[in-house]
Amino acid sequence: MSRAPIVMGIVNVTPDSFSDGGLYLDADAAVAHGRRLAADGAKILDIGGESTRPGAEPVPAEEELRRVVPVIERLAATGEARISVDTTKLEVARSALAAGATIVNDVSAFRFSPDLGGLVAESGAACCLMHMLGEPRTMQDAPRYDDVVADVRRFLEERLAFAVGEGVAEERIWLDPGIGFGKTVEHNLELLRRLDEIAAIGRPVVVGTSRKAFLGKLTGRPEGDRLAATVATNVMAFERGASIFRVHDVAPVADALEVAAATVGAHLPAEAE
Repeated sequence: MSRAPIVMGIVNVTPDSFSDGGLYLDADAAVAHGRRLAADGAKILDIGGESTRPGAEPVPAEEELRRVVPVIERLAATGEARISVDTTKLEVARSALAAGATIVNDVSAFRFSPDLGGLVAESGAACCLMHMLGEPRTMQDAPRYDDVVADVRRFLEERLAFAVGEGVAEERIWLDPGIGFGKTVEHNLELLRRLDEIAAIGRPVVVGTSRKAFLGKLTGRPEGDRLAATVATNVMAFERGASIFRVHDVAPVADALEVAAATVGAHLPAEAE
């Protein structure tokens, strides 16, 4: 079976996200943006109402709900892409699923709200469990690992076991090594270099490198000029076993991955249900 990459388009309904904060805070703008991303090839739209950039401050659940639920309802109604909610909060995830989301993307891997596991299990949704060192406000404060790949793999295996223990079907769980979430440039590169060790866990691997600061440190490019670097990291990640690619610039990444998929002809270790 050939491994078809899945592109997840980012829709930040926030004033302070590192790349596009404030551009899509208005619901109409966010919906229009999501529809453009779907037309460009995004099979999943990831809707987030709280920035997880380094140093970001928490957002009250009421405000996060106000931001994301109307956007999710309208984008889900179009049927143009699956809808993912990017949240760590139980009440936000519950309302998002009721509004039409079918995926919960939790950067805390159910650590901040352990009851999310039961909600995902009960709803039959899929989920993405990500590795993050600490929490957004502190994650970039001198991150240290014995072996970043081994440590991240161990964490993801533990969170996978937790989710399954809460009743989530294993085939509905995706794993994300958390590029840029409590990692130095060297840590990020090592994770990309040895991503096959994360893929060996046996679940679909989600990778999010889009426009991130480590690419700027490597290339000297500002945030808005990191597309080539983003494409390069996604193609390399695909070759090393990643299945799902969370990006801002859907069309060029989708094209690059389509060519990579036709060339590599690899085999998918597990379906992204």
